[in-house]
Amino acid sequence: MDLLETLSDLAIEKLKRMPAPIRLRELIRTIRTARTQAEEREMIQKECAAIRSSFREEDNTYRCRNVAKLLYMHMLGYPAHFGQLECLKLIASQKFTDKRIGYLGAMLLLDERQDVHLLMTNCIKNDLNHSTQYVQGLALCTLGCMGSSEMCRDLAGEVEKLLKTSNSYLRKKAALCAVHVIRKVPELMEMFLPATKNLLNEKNHGVLHTSVVLLTEMCERSPDMLTHFRKLVPQLVRILKNLIMSGYSPEHDVSGISDPFLQVRILRLLRILGRNDDDSSEAMNDILAQVATNTETSKNVGNAILYETVLTIMDIKSESGLRVLAINILGRFLLNNDKNIRYVALTSLLKTVQTDHNAVQRHRSTIVDCLKDLDVSIKRRAMELSFALVNGNNIRGMMKELLYFLDSCEPEFKADCASGIFLAAEKYAPSKRWHIDTIMRVLTTAGSYVRDDAVPNLIQLITNSNEMHEYTVQKLYKAILDDISQQPLVQVSSWCIGEYGDLLVSGQCEEEEPIQVTEDEVLDILESILISNMSSSVTRGFALTAIMKNSTRFSNTVNRIKKVVSIYGSSIDVELQQRAVEYNALFKKYDHMRPALLERMPVMEKSMTNGPTDVAQTNGEAEPGIIDTKPVPSAQLPTSQANDLLDLLGGNDIQLVIPTAPPQKQSSVGGELLDLLGDLNLGAPPAPVPQMPAPQLLLDGLSVQPLFNEISGIPPITAYNKNGLKIDFSFERSSTNASVTVITTQAYNSTDSEMTDYVFQAAVPKTFQLQLLSPSSNVLSPFNAGSVTQVIKVLNPQKQQLRMRIKLTYNHKGSAMQDLAEVSNFPPQSWQ
Repeated sequence: MDLLETLSDLAIEKLKRMPAPIRLRELIRTIRTARTQAEEREMIQKECAAIRSSFREEDNTYRCRNVAKLLYMHMLGYPAHFGQLECLKLIASQKFTDKRIGYLGAMLLLDERQDVHLLMTNCIKNDLNHSTQYVQGLALCTLGCMGSSEMCRDLAGEVEKLLKTSNSYLRKKAALCAVHVIRKVPELMEMFLPATKNLLNEKNHGVLHTSVVLLTEMCERSPDMLTHFRKLVPQLVRILKNLIMSGYSPEHDVSGISDPFLQVRILRLLRILGRNDDDSSEAMNDILAQVATNTETSKNVGNAILYETVLTIMDIKSESGLRVLAINILGRFLLNNDKNIRYVALTSLLKTVQTDHNAVQRHRSTIVDCLKDLDVSIKRRAMELSFALVNGNNIRGMMKELLYFLDSCEPEFKADCASGIFLAAEKYAPSKRWHIDTIMRVLTTAGSYVRDDAVPNLIQLITNSNEMHEYTVQKLYKAILDDISQQPLVQVSSWCIGEYGDLLVSGQCEEEEPIQVTEDEVLDILESILISNMSSSVTRGFALTAIMKNSTRFSNTVNRIKKVVSIYGSSIDVELQQRAVEYNALFKKYDHMRPALLERMPVMEKSMTNGPTDVAQTNGEAEPGIIDTKPVPSAQLPTSQANDLLDLLGGNDIQLVIPTAPPQKQSSVGGELLDLLGDLNLGAPPAPVPQMPAPQLLLDGLSVQPLFNEISGIPPITAYNKNGLKIDFSFERSSTNASVTVITTQAYNSTDSEMTDYVFQAAVPKTFQLQLLSPSSNVLSPFNAGSVTQVIKVLNPQKQQLRMRIKLTYNHKGSAMQDLAEVSNFPPQSWQ
């Protein structure tokens, strides 16, 4: 006993000798005196060591002070995780000051990813039922900040009780905590529904505010709640009207506006309740008009309310006059000195321009002025909105402003601006000359930033404008005399001079004053492009081809052209060298064919996207070729007649891209046929295949080409033999394209009853292309009395071993049958 007393006395004496830790204020003052990051880090490490020692000694006297200092270090970015359990000890304390620091530390140092937070559940539950409202408030704040789904399920009942209490201090905190509970556990939403009935009748602004937040969360998460709360629209309108009409209230006034935070929250809730509902929208039209006209705009607070009002008007089914009023408010925002207000105005106008185009057009001049703003974000939004406002009536004026903007804007805007000008000019050009002039201006100003398709699009436009050839070639020649650094411009100019060089030297131009150019001057500029360091390989190719084409258009400089072409036959650029070698061959061996080969290009048809009636084509980049088949139409030719027809028509033309048959049912292809691929190795990269238009190949009547001749020597195989159904594959090879194999399938039925609704489907890996033609029938006669024939065409450009998955469906004796099989025993002659 004496020993225990002695040890106790020694411990007390030790504690008395230990110096008291410094206060938080002194720590802050000390850290702020640090001149370098290293010095600050040294101070923090020293204090953390002292705090750890205090925690190990179980010092209850200064635990609160140490945790407070630890939270300050945590806010500075230093690790403070070792104080988590100390926060729990403070929460369990009976002193309010300890609980306050403990709960604050829990909110900062703990989250639901750490199991330690579950130890707090019982403490929070006790504090929610505490007799002191401030302790209850601490527990509500902590649960609403970092409560996990498990904690929310356990404590939702206590939160719901506090939501019904008469204490406004607790009700507002309980409402916000309920929002967090609903976000974590949405199925608990109905628990809070009875408590929300009287929330909007509360006079306290804090309770009103949090109640509106709770109702907004419930409406956003549940369509049933949205329908239920639509009956509250008149009450919300009345509350908002009282806020607008109320006099000065020092407790809630901000810059002369009564409780703007509550007004904004009510407007957001009205926006949700009025969306896609005529009755609710009608009930709030008047109050929205009052808010829009009576709110003071000289202060930022008023602008915030007006912005929410505009968003609400645009989102509900409001009257047309009210929408015009909203757009006019946004137009006034564009004149505000605050950059943030101008930016949100431009963003909102961009969202509404499609639905209220005429109203936004009235502010076109203000929007265009924003293109001159120094802020890059405002510039980008103004540019996007300007393109959205372009139409056939203002195309000339808007393009003038946008071209000026393109000339002076930063490099990061040039690509998007040039693309927008191209699209707008293509859609609304008043004349071809204006269209050509506009695109040439873009190429001259920002040629290095335009899209890759700008060159072929302009070439196509020039080709199709027969009356503008003289004018265009003259303008482009002048342009590259001044500048050959813009590669797209030089490429178009080279192509145009190659096509219409004779028109350039003829000096005949009705559109403007013609210029006198000699053949040597034209070749001089083309040769300067060839030798320029600024010219890319593609541009040099354009220039060399232009020189070659002019050998049939110029009469006095053919020898010079031959010399230039021969020089580049030894170029280190492989592309340029190949062109030059081929052109030299034209001069030497095929000079009689040169005029025909180098004649002008015909009018180019604009490529259109395949419609639903067009034949689909595989490109080797999508999923593996999965083709669903269609029952034979009444007018469809049997395969045997089709082969006879191929031999009958004659000819040797072949297309490399094989069109595929349209699917029978779109809905059945997605889920079922993806399983058809199974474990085929689809990881090999797809082979590049030239994208050329293909004939319809027996799919649309008689517009076919004879592609294949039978070649013997490839043994047939049995691909499937099960349940009385046997399928044999026989092979043929194309006489003009060794990469194309024709597989003729023949299906036999050896059972005693027929098989109906027979469908054969096939899938191959990405490296192949597959076309499945229609079968000769969809009924298999019993006792092998006949066969169903179907042709498969497979393109195998990489000569890889052929593998195929097949799927068979048919009806037999009243039962639907389905089977999958893999065919991998193809003979080597069929794919080598």
